Amino acid sequence: MAKNHLIGLLLGTEEDWPTAFEAVIRRLDSHIDREGETHTFTTERVTNEPFNLRMVPRHSLVIDRLAHWYSLSREWLKKVALMDDVYLLNNPFTFQAMEKHAAYCAMIRLGLKVPETWMIPHKIPPENPRFPYTSRKYNQPFDIKQVAEQVGYPLFMKPFDGGAWVGVTRIADPKDLVARYDESGARLMHLQRSVEGFDVFARSLSIGAETMVMKFDPDRPLHDRYQVAHGFLDAGVGSEAVAIGKLINAFFRWEFNSCETLVHGDQVYPIDYANAAPDVSLTSLHYYFPWAIKTLVKWSIFCCVTDRKMRVDQDMYRYYEIGDREDLSYEKKIEEYLRMAEDYFEVERYNEFCNAHLKEIDEVMVDFIKSPEFDDILVETVVTTFPAHEHEKFVAHYRGLLASWVADQA
Repeated sequence: MAKNHLIGLLLGTEEDWPTAFEAVIRRLDSHIDREGETHTFTTERVTNEPFNLRMVPRHSLVIDRLAHWYSLSREWLKKVALMDDVYLLNNPFTFQAMEKHAAYCAMIRLGLKVPETWMIPHKIPPENPRFPYTSRKYNQPFDIKQVAEQVGYPLFMKPFDGGAWVGVTRIADPKDLVARYDESGARLMHLQRSVEGFDVFARSLSIGAETMVMKFDPDRPLHDRYQVAHGFLDAGVGSEAVAIGKLINAFFRWEFNSCETLVHGDQVYPIDYANAAPDVSLTSLHYYFPWAIKTLVKWSIFCCVTDRKMRVDQDMYRYYEIGDREDLSYEKKIEEYLRMAEDYFEVERYNEFCNAHLKEIDEVMVDFIKSPEFDDILVETVVTTFPAHEHEKFVAHYRGLLASWVADQA
């Protein structure tokens, strides 16, 4: 019995990773035989158009990179999840938690070491005719300097729903605080204590059952923030960083997400982990780009072939039962969270599947990265990303990094 799986790519402006993903799918063995069925795979870029709520979608799985800001596609995703069991990366019903406030709240209750964080009212209130009356009757006056004293200097002011470091400022004193608050305008902001003297800024990228923890330098230009470094965390801290990423993803049903943590000695502080449309561009990930594409292909195929069911419910109280226990140490809670997360992601089953049906993917990925086809993608990405006078420099830069990845695979 033959079964073809159509993998949909719901995209905005991205071209590099979708083109690479499509190419790797084409290059893989054309079918997988499992339990009497032959599975084949094709891809399609999803278009946005009117849709009947009773329409039957053709897709087995959709990788979403658009619906966090485009409501038409978000409602289409909700429909195909609720009515048609299409598997989605990611869950459209937890987009509200991508406003980092909700993620902070949940992880604080679970016992993670989130730095002291306060929410403060808008500097410029919302434009609503009901606001003046509501404000006069119910809004308490406050002194932002007093709030900041309780948070502790230095601190960061950052949008509660932000991304890509937009609107994030480091504040050292009350004068700076007032100036930055005035500049925040109508944005709702958090104040969060800075973790001073940290040893490593780590950013983990999670795709399904796998997580890659990378050394990250937010002060460098975008193309140079991910540092090619191995062994920069000791085993215990590295395992904890992976466990935190998997916990967050399992809790919110995110299967394509990134998490930022600061490591100070043997302490791991998660500071940003609601990035369920993470940056996977070639110009950002460079050396790590092949891992991301390969893992996204593996997870997509695994979900399709094994008929993994889309989970829209969170079961959050299963996690709270652990987080609320006063008799469990932090370390024991992390162990239990990791067990629950790996159970959710079916890690053992996933590994067995990949060993049985996707043995060739490492070789396929290396051959693809060495190919003229990938070099064309690399050159086109550089040409459309950087100014003309930098094209030659950055083509050579990225070719060198990807050649290093190929050499390391040997």
